[in-house]
Amino acid sequence: MKLSGLSLLEPLSDSNTSVFSAVNPANGEALEPQFHSASLRDVDTAARLAEDAFQSYGKLPGKQKAILLRQIASGMDAVTEELIARAHLETGLPPKRLKVETTRTTNQLRMFAQFVEEGSWVSAKIDVGDPSRLPMPKPDIRSMVRPLGPVAVFGASNFPFAYSVAGGDTASALAGGNPVIVKAHPSHPGTSELVGQVISQCLRDCNLPAGVFSLLFDAGNEIGTALVQHPLVKAVGFTGSQSGGKALMHLAASRPEPIPCFAEMGSSNPVFITPQALATRSENIATGLFESFTSSVGQMCTKPGIVFLPNGRGKQAFIEKLQNLVSQTPAAPMLNANICSRFGNATAERKQQKKVHLLAEAKPAPAENGFYAVPVLYEVDAENWLQSPELAQEVFGPTTLLVSYSDTAQLLEIAQNLEGHLTAALHATEDDLAAMEQLMSVLERKAGRVIVNGFPTGVEVCHAMVHGGPFPATSDGRSTSVGSQAIYRFTRPVCYQAFPQQSLPMELRDENPLGILRLVNGEYTRSRIGATD
Repeated sequence: MKLSGLSLLEPLSDSNTSVFSAVNPANGEALEPQFHSASLRDVDTAARLAEDAFQSYGKLPGKQKAILLRQIASGMDAVTEELIARAHLETGLPPKRLKVETTRTTNQLRMFAQFVEEGSWVSAKIDVGDPSRLPMPKPDIRSMVRPLGPVAVFGASNFPFAYSVAGGDTASALAGGNPVIVKAHPSHPGTSELVGQVISQCLRDCNLPAGVFSLLFDAGNEIGTALVQHPLVKAVGFTGSQSGGKALMHLAASRPEPIPCFAEMGSSNPVFITPQALATRSENIATGLFESFTSSVGQMCTKPGIVFLPNGRGKQAFIEKLQNLVSQTPAAPMLNANICSRFGNATAERKQQKKVHLLAEAKPAPAENGFYAVPVLYEVDAENWLQSPELAQEVFGPTTLLVSYSDTAQLLEIAQNLEGHLTAALHATEDDLAAMEQLMSVLERKAGRVIVNGFPTGVEVCHAMVHGGPFPATSDGRSTSVGSQAIYRFTRPVCYQAFPQQSLPMELRDENPLGILRLVNGEYTRSRIGATD
């Protein structure tokens, strides 16, 4: 596979000569080749091609969409080593981590393939008409979800595979019948192009329109802004910073025709530890916490950034264990210069806050040209944390803040003052859990995923997973960006009233030719309408 440095779009204009390069975060060196930013004309071309493709792709049977998704997964499997090698150069993430991520990405594609192939996901509902009903005849009404149209997907800096070109937003949008236009992240354009080449080849192999997928490059904001504002784009998928997510939300909402923007914007993912849990397994919890907040140099949206720790037995051992682990951890490169700079500024600000105590910090990296960072551990008491809302904000990188609390009443006050988060974790004994119903009830309202005796990093790709949460963790707490439920972000319900059988979608016909599970007259069944058991 060869990199061209060009957006994947036919025909591609030559009206924009702006170029940029990926940078190796381990040494600060620019990587070849240079990448050419797309033009505004390219955005319009991609949107029009996507709209044209939607006319056929939006009606494609689930079995054919499943073939495409499986071929993309197999195509990525065939070039995994090449993908990992380029991603390692562009992100500094270790090959072992990238191997896990590529496997997760291809498994996700195959999960969606199975989901749409089976077909029941369309939520078919049928209320059979009754012309003899009095005092008024009952009309025949049937409904199911249908795709929205072209979807703009923004690649994420910290997940070059799972949240980028062939990641969850693309997989769920394609599975739902929506063409996708990806705005590649400028930190890993080479990785993005390689994955994009796989998808483009799979479209050709499946004899599907090229407009089902396009990939656009840009190191700035112009192309992303134009993409969200284009009238043919019908939804946005984004994973990244809160500032970036809010900007896209505003653009999507301020259009003449507002469109949904599904932005996953990260969070501090609070961890609550009960006195009994701390007293009985303080060092084990400390070890797990350390591994979680330093994994991938702390550059995960699920990193635990706040830990609520009880005063009392086990606390000192917990802190000492963390201090030892932090102080011995070598520096590692962050994803890019901007992320590294923001992390350095945020940790420096915390050091200046008089009520926040620095507990541990590893030795800084020797003179390097790359973007290196080391873990940092802070502590503050609950009273000061409650009075300082800025301490609840996410710091993207290898750091966490220990917040010491006094009793259960204060713990409930803390929970009630939380913003929306992707996750919340509780370390407790079985006896504690029985007495923590009120806390758990609060956490259900504050997070999309509540975890007992575990840590939030490592998001399982499965049907039941919810990777979302109330604002500001996401733009819409009713959705998820991981798991099969993610498909519903890019669909809408459509009702068909008094349609003749031959004009209905296959999923809604009396014979149920696809054999899917449907809600018929209030009861779930796979039987055809009129069948007798």
